[in-house]
Amino acid sequence: MTLLTVENLHAGYSSAQILFGVGFTVAEGEVVTLLGRNGMGKTTTVRAILGLTPPSAGSVRFAGQDVMGWPPHTIARLGIGLVPEGRQIFPTLTVEENLIATSNRRLNDRWTLPAIYRFFPRLQERRSFSGAQLSGGEQQMLAIGRALMTNPRLLILDEATEGLAPLVRAEIWERLAALKAEGEAIIVIDKNLDALTSLADRHIMLAKGRVVWTGNSEELKQDSSVIDRYLHV
Repeated sequence: MTLLTVENLHAGYSSAQILFGVGFTVAEGEVVTLLGRNGMGKTTTVRAILGLTPPSAGSVRFAGQDVMGWPPHTIARLGIGLVPEGRQIFPTLTVEENLIATSNRRLNDRWTLPAIYRFFPRLQERRSFSGAQLSGGEQQMLAIGRALMTNPRLLILDEATEGLAPLVRAEIWERLAALKAEGEAIIVIDKNLDALTSLADRHIMLAKGRVVWTGNSEELKQDSSVIDRYLHV
Protein backbone atom coordinates (compact mmCIF):
# COMPACT_ATOMS: atom_id res chain seq x y z
CA MET A 1 0.00 0.00 0.00
CA THR A 2 1.31 3.45 -0.93
CA LEU A 3 1.84 5.65 2.13
CA LEU A 4 3.32 8.81 0.59
CA THR A 5 2.83 10.16 -2.92
CA VAL A 6 4.71 13.23 -4.11
CA GLU A 7 3.77 14.50 -7.56
CA ASN A 8 5.18 17.35 -9.67
CA LEU A 9 6.43 19.18 -6.58
CA HIS A 10 7.72 22.74 -7.03
CA ALA A 11 9.13 24.70 -4.10
CA GLY A 12 11.75 27.24 -3.17
CA TYR A 13 12.65 30.21 -1.02
CA SER A 14 11.49 33.74 -1.93
CA SER A 15 12.34 34.16 -5.61
CA ALA A 16 14.73 31.19 -5.75
CA GLN A 17 13.04 28.03 -7.03
CA ILE A 18 14.73 24.85 -5.77
CA LEU A 19 12.42 21.99 -6.79
CA PHE A 20 11.19 21.47 -10.34
CA GLY A 21 8.55 18.76 -10.58
CA VAL A 22 9.87 16.27 -8.03
CA GLY A 23 7.83 13.08 -7.78
CA PHE A 24 8.13 9.71 -6.03
CA THR A 25 6.25 7.34 -3.74
CA VAL A 26 6.95 5.49 -0.50
CA ALA A 27 5.05 2.33 0.35
CA GLU A 28 4.18 1.00 3.80
CA GLY A 29 7.32 -0.59 5.26
CA GLU A 30 9.57 0.64 2.46
CA VAL A 31 12.96 2.34 2.93
CA VAL A 32 13.69 5.00 0.31
CA THR A 33 16.74 7.25 0.02
CA LEU A 34 17.06 10.74 -1.38
CA LEU A 35 20.50 10.97 -2.97
CA GLY A 36 22.46 13.76 -4.60
CA ARG A 37 25.21 16.26 -4.04
CA ASN A 38 24.78 19.11 -1.57
CA GLY A 39 22.36 21.78 -2.73
CA MET A 40 20.41 19.53 -5.11
CA GLY A 41 17.09 19.80 -3.26
CA LYS A 42 17.01 16.88 -0.82
CA THR A 43 16.31 18.89 2.33
CA THR A 44 13.90 21.18 0.47
CA THR A 45 11.97 18.09 -0.64
CA VAL A 46 11.65 16.95 2.97
CA ARG A 47 10.62 20.43 4.10
CA ALA A 48 8.03 20.64 1.32
CA ILE A 49 6.53 17.27 2.30
CA LEU A 50 6.14 18.49 5.88
CA GLY A 51 4.84 21.92 4.92
CA LEU A 52 7.87 23.68 6.42
CA THR A 53 8.60 25.10 2.97
CA PRO A 54 5.17 25.39 1.37
CA PRO A 55 5.19 24.03 -2.22
CA SER A 56 4.18 26.40 -5.00
CA ALA A 57 2.76 23.61 -7.16
CA GLY A 58 2.24 19.86 -7.22
CA SER A 59 0.68 17.56 -4.65
CA VAL A 60 1.62 15.66 -1.51
CA ARG A 61 -0.62 12.83 -0.32
CA PHE A 62 0.03 11.02 2.94
CA ALA A 63 -2.04 8.15 4.30
CA GLY A 64 -4.67 8.84 1.67
CA GLN A 65 -5.03 12.55 2.41
CA ASP A 66 -3.98 15.53 0.33
CA VAL A 67 -1.85 17.54 2.80
CA MET A 68 -0.85 20.40 0.48
CA GLY A 69 -1.33 23.66 2.34
CA TRP A 70 -1.71 22.03 5.74
CA PRO A 71 0.29 23.47 8.66
CA PRO A 72 3.39 21.42 9.55
CA HIS A 73 2.13 20.31 12.97
CA THR A 74 -1.05 18.92 11.43
CA ILE A 75 0.91 16.99 8.80
CA ALA A 76 3.22 15.62 11.49
CA ARG A 77 0.27 14.42 13.56
CA LEU A 78 -0.89 12.27 10.65
CA GLY A 79 2.19 10.16 11.32
CA ILE A 80 5.44 11.66 10.00
CA GLY A 81 8.44 11.81 12.34
CA LEU A 82 11.40 13.99 11.35
CA VAL A 83 15.03 13.67 12.42
CA PRO A 84 16.26 17.03 11.08
CA GLU A 85 19.69 17.89 9.79
CA GLY A 86 21.70 19.18 12.74
CA ARG A 87 19.50 17.21 15.22
CA GLN A 88 17.92 20.35 16.74
CA ILE A 89 17.33 18.82 20.15
CA PHE A 90 16.43 21.07 23.07
CA PRO A 91 19.82 21.76 24.69
CA THR A 92 18.52 22.85 28.11
CA LEU A 93 16.06 19.97 28.54
CA THR A 94 17.12 16.58 29.83
CA VAL A 95 17.12 13.52 27.60
CA GLU A 96 13.86 12.38 29.17
CA GLU A 97 12.26 15.80 28.82
CA ASN A 98 13.27 15.93 25.14
CA LEU A 99 11.56 12.59 24.58
CA ILE A 100 8.40 13.45 26.49
CA ALA A 101 8.10 16.84 24.77
CA THR A 102 7.26 15.25 21.42
CA SER A 103 5.38 12.16 22.56
CA ASN A 104 2.12 11.34 20.82
CA ARG A 105 0.59 8.52 22.81
CA ARG A 106 -2.40 6.45 21.83
CA LEU A 107 -3.59 3.14 23.19
CA ASN A 108 -1.26 0.27 22.17
CA ASP A 109 1.34 2.59 20.62
CA ARG A 110 4.70 0.95 19.99
CA TRP A 111 6.96 3.74 21.18
CA THR A 112 6.99 4.62 24.87
CA LEU A 113 9.82 5.79 27.10
CA PRO A 114 10.69 2.20 28.14
CA ALA A 115 10.66 1.15 24.47
CA ILE A 116 13.00 3.99 23.51
CA TYR A 117 15.35 3.11 26.35
CA ARG A 118 15.42 -0.51 25.23
CA PHE A 119 16.11 0.62 21.67
CA PHE A 120 18.86 3.04 22.72
CA PRO A 121 20.18 1.90 26.14
CA ARG A 122 22.65 4.79 26.13
CA LEU A 123 19.75 7.23 26.39
CA GLN A 124 18.53 5.57 29.56
CA GLU A 125 22.02 5.88 31.05
CA ARG A 126 22.02 9.59 30.18
CA ARG A 127 18.34 10.31 30.79
CA SER A 128 19.00 13.02 33.43
CA PHE A 129 21.67 14.80 31.33
CA SER A 130 20.79 17.92 29.37
CA GLY A 131 20.89 17.81 25.60
CA ALA A 132 23.92 20.09 25.59
CA GLN A 133 25.88 17.57 27.68
CA LEU A 134 25.53 14.76 25.13
CA SER A 135 28.04 13.73 22.51
CA GLY A 136 27.13 14.11 18.85
CA GLY A 137 26.23 10.43 18.62
CA GLU A 138 24.07 10.57 21.73
CA GLN A 139 22.32 13.66 20.38
CA GLN A 140 21.54 11.79 17.16
CA MET A 141 20.14 8.86 19.14
CA LEU A 142 18.02 11.35 21.06
CA ALA A 143 16.82 13.00 17.84
CA ILE A 144 15.78 9.60 16.49
CA GLY A 145 14.16 8.64 19.79
CA ARG A 146 12.29 11.95 19.87
CA ALA A 147 10.92 11.32 16.38
CA LEU A 148 9.91 7.77 17.29
CA MET A 149 8.03 9.05 20.35
CA THR A 150 5.54 10.58 17.91
CA ASN A 151 4.79 6.98 16.86
CA PRO A 152 5.18 7.79 13.17
CA ARG A 153 4.05 5.74 10.20
CA LEU A 154 6.88 7.37 8.21
CA LEU A 155 10.26 8.28 9.69
CA ILE A 156 12.38 10.83 7.80
CA LEU A 157 16.09 11.26 8.58
CA ASP A 158 17.99 14.17 7.05
CA GLU A 159 21.75 13.40 7.20
CA ALA A 160 21.34 10.33 9.38
CA THR A 161 25.00 9.88 10.37
CA GLU A 162 26.76 13.09 9.33
CA GLY A 163 29.75 13.94 11.51
CA LEU A 164 29.48 10.85 13.72
CA ALA A 165 32.29 8.53 14.78
CA PRO A 166 32.46 5.20 12.90
CA LEU A 167 31.24 3.08 15.82
CA VAL A 168 28.27 5.37 16.38
CA ARG A 169 27.46 5.40 12.67
CA ALA A 170 27.45 1.60 12.70
CA GLU A 171 25.03 1.58 15.63
CA ILE A 172 22.68 4.03 13.92
CA TRP A 173 22.60 1.90 10.74
CA GLU A 174 21.97 -1.20 12.86
CA ARG A 175 19.05 0.50 14.59
CA LEU A 176 17.58 1.67 11.28
CA ALA A 177 17.82 -1.90 9.97
CA ALA A 178 15.91 -3.02 13.07
CA LEU A 179 13.20 -0.45 12.34
CA LYS A 180 12.94 -1.67 8.77
CA ALA A 181 12.60 -5.26 10.01
CA GLU A 182 9.67 -4.11 12.15
CA GLY A 183 7.96 -2.63 9.08
CA GLU A 184 8.71 1.07 9.60
CA ALA A 185 8.58 3.18 6.43
CA ILE A 186 11.67 5.38 6.20
CA ILE A 187 13.07 8.15 4.01
CA VAL A 188 16.77 8.64 4.65
CA ILE A 189 19.30 11.18 3.43
CA ASP A 190 22.97 10.40 3.97
CA LYS A 191 26.30 10.24 2.15
CA ASN A 192 27.27 6.69 3.19
CA LEU A 193 26.41 4.88 -0.02
CA ASP A 194 27.49 1.43 1.18
CA ALA A 195 25.19 1.62 4.20
CA LEU A 196 22.33 3.07 2.16
CA THR A 197 22.47 0.37 -0.52
CA SER A 198 22.48 -2.30 2.20
CA LEU A 199 19.47 -0.78 3.95
CA ALA A 200 17.20 0.74 1.31
CA ASP A 201 14.71 -0.79 -1.07
CA ARG A 202 14.79 2.08 -3.53
CA HIS A 203 16.80 5.22 -4.29
CA ILE A 204 15.69 8.60 -5.65
CA MET A 205 18.52 10.65 -7.21
CA LEU A 206 18.13 14.42 -7.31
CA ALA A 207 20.11 16.92 -9.38
CA LYS A 208 19.30 20.62 -9.56
CA GLY A 209 15.90 20.05 -8.01
CA ARG A 210 14.79 17.30 -10.38
CA VAL A 211 14.55 13.51 -10.11
CA VAL A 212 17.17 12.22 -12.54
CA TRP A 213 17.27 8.51 -11.63
CA THR A 214 15.37 5.96 -9.58
CA GLY A 215 16.13 2.30 -8.94
CA ASN A 216 16.91 -0.37 -6.39
CA SER A 217 20.26 -1.01 -4.72
CA GLU A 218 21.41 -3.64 -7.21
CA GLU A 219 20.65 -1.34 -10.13
CA LEU A 220 22.53 1.50 -8.46
CA LYS A 221 25.60 -0.64 -7.76
CA GLN A 222 25.68 -1.81 -11.37
CA ASP A 223 25.37 1.69 -12.86
CA SER A 224 28.61 3.40 -11.91
CA SER A 225 27.89 6.22 -14.37
CA VAL A 226 24.97 7.38 -12.20
CA ILE A 227 27.20 7.48 -9.11
CA ASP A 228 29.98 9.31 -10.96
CA ARG A 229 27.62 11.81 -12.55
CA TYR A 230 25.38 12.69 -9.62
CA LEU A 231 27.26 11.84 -6.40
CA HIS A 232 30.98 12.28 -6.94
CA VAL A 233 32.39 15.78 -6.65
